Amino acid sequence: QVQLVESGGGLVHAGGSLRLSCLASGSSIEIYTMAWSRQAPGKQRESVATITRGGSTWTLDSVRGRFTISRDNAKNLVTLQMNSLSPDDTAVYSCYAYSPHVDTYYWGQGTQVIVSS
Repeated sequence: QVQLVESGGGLVHAGGSLRLSCLASGSSIEIYTMAWSRQAPGKQRESVATITRGGSTWTLDSVRGRFTISRDNAKNLVTLQMNSLSPDDTAVYSCYAYSPHVDTYYWGQGTQVIVSS
């Protein structure tokens, strides 16, 4: 199993930036697809960015060009750089790891991001 702990959330003005980190323990992340999701109040959870074992990335249309996901397997760390933030980005952001071989997800607790207008 892998345990995930997010950090880096907070309050930021529109147009600002935040860098979220997800530190893993218990297992190396190199075998997992890693990703970030978010859930805004009253809305369904949505994935915003993923990065495969090989480093291929995907980002949600609404954040493409503003959000960048990266991974450092040696540090067991996944980051989400978020630029040009808008109030619509306000949500709880959670890191997760996915193993397609066992069809299992591991989730962190989440970190709150609030973007003020």
